[in-house]
Amino acid sequence: MTSLRGRTALVTGGGSGLGAAIATALHDVGAEVVVVGRNGARLEQVVDRLGDRARALTCDVADAASVDALREALDGTEISILVNNAGIPGPVAALTDIDPGEWDEVFDVNVRGTFLLCRAFLPGMVERGEGDVINVASVSGKRPLAHRTPYCASKMAVIGLTSTLAFEVGPSGVRVNTLSPGPVAGPRMERNFRLEAERSGASIADAEQAFVSRAALGRMVTETEVGAAVVAMLGMPGMCGADVDLSAGMVA
Repeated sequence: MTSLRGRTALVTGGGSGLGAAIATALHDVGAEVVVVGRNGARLEQVVDRLGDRARALTCDVADAASVDALREALDGTEISILVNNAGIPGPVAALTDIDPGEWDEVFDVNVRGTFLLCRAFLPGMVERGEGDVINVASVSGKRPLAHRTPYCASKMAVIGLTSTLAFEVGPSGVRVNTLSPGPVAGPRMERNFRLEAERSGASIADAEQAFVSRAALGRMVTETEVGAAVVAMLGMPGMCGADVDLSAGMVA
């Protein structure tokens, strides 16, 4: 198993869901973990559960001043792993029914947030000549998903950002990769199934079945599997500029 002892990882959106699962997986293999998000109480719950080698800092990843403050708070801490996980699902609606403010909010968190965190913490990695950035995208950026245009477009933007950034900083020894999960079992997908059922008139169970039937394994992936994938990617030193699908075969 990959050992990350001596390394410090910053995980955005770390107060719940995928972020908490990723932070837990990194902590389990020895990393110091900084969980970041907007909800301080949730972040502290994660830190309390993890115990030693974990701390919490609040930050709005879409706000440049807040990200600058986060960087200053971590001055003197060598962040060698950055996991840009923070994201919001956005509206479930036809494009013509989406308010521009809703569209902008999705891109502010999902894309601008990734940009701002990379901008803040890449210089230290480049200077040291090593580091890892994993940007969490989604298979929804690469396949049709009706009534989710802002989310899908934002995740495709993250994939494009990652592949280009890998060529900017790879020569300095910094690896940048994308992890694209498929539907992950949990509250977010339950919300999506409920909204789709309301929109279509189907039952929630039927909405879920219609979705997972598109996966080769006929199921969703789990938060624990996503955390394990992040650790596995960090154990592959030749991986850079990659987009790793973890979708139970959803892309297929």
